[in-house]
Amino acid sequence: MGFSRGPCSVLVCILVGLCSFYPCSGTDITAQLFVNASKQSARTIPDTLFGIFFEEINHAGAGGLWAELVDNRGFEAGGQATPSDIAPWFIIGDESLVVLSTDRSSCFDRNKIALRMDVLCDSKGPLICPAGGVGVYNPGFWGMNIEQGKSYKLILYLRSYNPINVSVSLTDSTGSQPLATSNIIASSVSNWTRMEFLFVAKATNPNSRLQFTTTQAGVIWFDQVSLMPVDTYKGLGFREDLFQLLADLKPAFLRFPGGCFVEGGRLPNAVRWKDTIGPWEERPGHYGDVWDYWTDDGLGHFEFFQLAEDLGALPIWVFNNGISLHGEVNMSVILPFIHEVLDGLEFAKGDASTTWGSVRAALGHPEPFDLRYVAIGNEECPIQGYRGNYLKFYQAIKHYYPEIKIISNCDGSSQKLDHPADLYDYHIYTSANNMFSKYNAFDYVARDGPKAFVSEYAVTPKEDAGTGSLLAALAEAGFLLGLERNSDIVEMASYAPLFVNTNDRHWNPDAIVLNSAKAYGTPSYWMQQFFIESNGATLLNSTLQASSTNSLHASAIIWKNTDDATYYLRLKFVNIGSVPVSMKISIDGVKINTKSALSTVLTSDNVMDENSFDKPAKVTPVRAPLTANVELDGTEMTFTLAQHSLTSIDVLTT
Repeated sequence: MGFSRGPCSVLVCILVGLCSFYPCSGTDITAQLFVNASKQSARTIPDTLFGIFFEEINHAGAGGLWAELVDNRGFEAGGQATPSDIAPWFIIGDESLVVLSTDRSSCFDRNKIALRMDVLCDSKGPLICPAGGVGVYNPGFWGMNIEQGKSYKLILYLRSYNPINVSVSLTDSTGSQPLATSNIIASSVSNWTRMEFLFVAKATNPNSRLQFTTTQAGVIWFDQVSLMPVDTYKGLGFREDLFQLLADLKPAFLRFPGGCFVEGGRLPNAVRWKDTIGPWEERPGHYGDVWDYWTDDGLGHFEFFQLAEDLGALPIWVFNNGISLHGEVNMSVILPFIHEVLDGLEFAKGDASTTWGSVRAALGHPEPFDLRYVAIGNEECPIQGYRGNYLKFYQAIKHYYPEIKIISNCDGSSQKLDHPADLYDYHIYTSANNMFSKYNAFDYVARDGPKAFVSEYAVTPKEDAGTGSLLAALAEAGFLLGLERNSDIVEMASYAPLFVNTNDRHWNPDAIVLNSAKAYGTPSYWMQQFFIESNGATLLNSTLQASSTNSLHASAIIWKNTDDATYYLRLKFVNIGSVPVSMKISIDGVKINTKSALSTVLTSDNVMDENSFDKPAKVTPVRAPLTANVELDGTEMTFTLAQHSLTSIDVLTT
């Protein structure tokens, strides 16, 4: 992005001696910042640089972003053999009065398992049901969040050869407090019958359950039981609070649906996009064996593209290339996998007259999605068959869609790739010390090859990250400043993982922590907000001159406020050390208006501080008018950087 201010230069020099990450003795450190902002040295940052990566891990989608409240809604999670495990569906009453089992009687061909409930007691006769009846309940994903006054839509399929009288209720976790109730009374449902109910909750309970009870003997079959809040984002099925947390990051792109989730531990459990589209009742779902849980795939191929569009983000589809963690398809028989991917591309990009474009149009999106990037697999570069399979996919995609940029998961930062690619994938999970030092990671990478996609980065060791610490966020911020500086060869970057349901923490740490009712951002989530305006901004050429730079990094950009078309100078500083820094900024060539200058600071009393459900804002950015000493001509100012802090200063240019 350019800025029409005429030739100018901003000079900021940094002369600093700093302590390491941890407490040390000494007084405040004095530093000076020096940046050359002439048009000749300034460079536009890609408008794609910072985005997000969604993987179905930690129940990020099922039990997270996807608002479905029923876990194992189609009874398929136990497998296609019968009898099968129906967890987390549980019996209400004594097993001498009601028996739950599964059979293959469903009316849906791709998910044949149905629940059979044999009720042995009655309201009269020798075996009398208890007053509350017997039946079955589902607690959802560690409790359903039901809120007073809000509406919930229940859809289910059932059949019985006898007349039925079933109470359908939302209750507390014990079943003793009803939150909403309806009744199913029917004299003839011998064929599978779809039923729909709208509940309005009369109380709030974040640990609720859905239950079906009866006092009438007989056999009832249930299948495809779905309970969704009416209030989802635009009615599209995304949990509103979690969608908003993503929207607040203003991501340039959305990478989906994984990760190792795409590969599968074994190929039968890899994601197959065609199984994730169409009516939810007909989606077979699959077992995500890498992260060890069942997904009904309500959040599927179409929903991910819709999510990207609603976030204003470019979709990046990661697809399986015939390789799993424990198996692979030989290159000689990879063609069916290639055809499946080409169909998926047509689904996204084809007009409504094409075979798969018409399927997308029938789902309510006649216009193609703006798909510009695809990734061939995930982290399989060391596997022997990857390159052969990769080339087959690459050639086929480029033949039909030459405009699509293709991402290899072989790292091209240390040596040139031995195969064609538009970008290469770079993952880094490491300690805080090493992450902060990676500020220089791309300084000496060749500028004539494919660009880097840093699709997964995070500080991960427990001693540094905890479950999401300030220290981890500061180290990651230092790394991102280096990516800004090298954005001529780094096109995109995203933190990983994005979500964790606190009841299923397969990976630690994560950007957003959730349960059935609440969510909060970790310091690493809030750190990413400091880089929102970097996408498409103008990077100012800066040089760090100091006797020691192991705990301070800085950057300077010019960004445009689209609300009023004004330009701001933004200075970002990461002080990961334990001593405050007295920072002097000298500006030559561009005047600044400090009357409206703002500072935003992410810090806390202890570098290992975290956020929590009890204190979700303990480590969050604080925004305030800039407190600084400013020269009369508006070319110099001095202020103090707090210890263990990420600081952003926005100053209106004049």
